[in-house]
Amino acid sequence: MSKPTDLVQGTLDLLILKILALEPMHGWAIAQRIRQMSNEVLQVGQSALYPALHKLEQQGLIEAEWKVSENNRRAKYYSLTSTGRRAMAKEADQWERLSAAISLIVRTI
Repeated sequence: MSKPTDLVQGTLDLLILKILALEPMHGWAIAQRIRQMSNEVLQVGQSALYPALHKLEQQGLIEAEWKVSENNRRAKYYSLTSTGRRAMAKEADQWERLSAAISLIVRTI
């Protein structure tokens, strides 16, 4: 059985895109925002987060820029591209349909 903190395959990309739609952020801040917005349920480790960020960057959905972070360190800040914004909307619609269908079954049976 899966643990409650396990992410459904492919949902991490959508979560990252949704978080970056708020504002550009560095990796650690993205992970913290996901944890915070999920009421401490979802925790994304570096081993999952950074490969996902690199993949999204290679796909042109996000872009990165080196900046100085709030604690005065160099950090790679990620932001959503216009292509990423369109992909996010499409993925969010698909997720809504999928989660609604799963909820129908879980609540019925």
